[in-house]
Amino acid sequence: MDLLKGKTAVVTGAARGIGRAIAIRFAQEGANVAITDLAVDDNARETVSTIESYGVKAKAFASDASDYGDTDKVVKQIIEEFGTIDILVNNAGITRDTLLMRMTEEQWDLVIKVNLKSVFNFTKAVQPYMLKQRSGSIISMSSVVGVSGNAGQANYSASKAGIIGFTKSVAKEVGSRGIRCNAIAPGFIDTEMTKKLPEDVRKAWTQQIPLRRAGLPEDVANTALFLASDLSSYVSGQVINVCGGMNT
Repeated sequence: MDLLKGKTAVVTGAARGIGRAIAIRFAQEGANVAITDLAVDDNARETVSTIESYGVKAKAFASDASDYGDTDKVVKQIIEEFGTIDILVNNAGITRDTLLMRMTEEQWDLVIKVNLKSVFNFTKAVQPYMLKQRSGSIISMSSVVGVSGNAGQANYSASKAGIIGFTKSVAKEVGSRGIRCNAIAPGFIDTEMTKKLPEDVRKAWTQQIPLRRAGLPEDVANTALFLASDLSSYVSGQVINVCGGMNT
């Protein structure tokens, strides 16, 4: 349907997993896509190749999303390469799960820096360009645990809850300039990260989901497509749960 034809999207943490699925889904709908990750490795190059197979422009950029100076520099590089940024997907994230009583200060600080500060960094860096063109869609990846919490994930849950508050605040700041800002809260999604969990833990999670299955990265990507396109032209400041009914 070419829902994003002629638009340029930036997807952070897009060399694999949910970010990769989003980048490819956008390309399928005609968007040119810039992906960022800590390094331009084989995964990033393969993602770029797949994106290009849909006849759109793609390029991977090495960027530490948790560092504002680095982020500002890479955003300027993307503008030079693509000319505009119409869609931003803040997807970079990590986990350092453990109970609070065992959690180190370093584990707390790193998760907050990568997951939450990266959203501030990229949103602030792209904002002047979107304000000037009086349009844009900013989508940030939260989590169901940012809504409901989860034992052993105090740092991760706090970072994802912070993204929700940030999203709602920015939506109110920039809405008058035609910029929309929304968040997606995925549930149990079948990615490399969740594949590392023991099989009994995975089964227990699945039993908590009304649809009785883990989500796929493509399930999240389809929601991101909705929020990136004009199909959601009157949707802003919202958090959409993609969790198979788990967080109801």
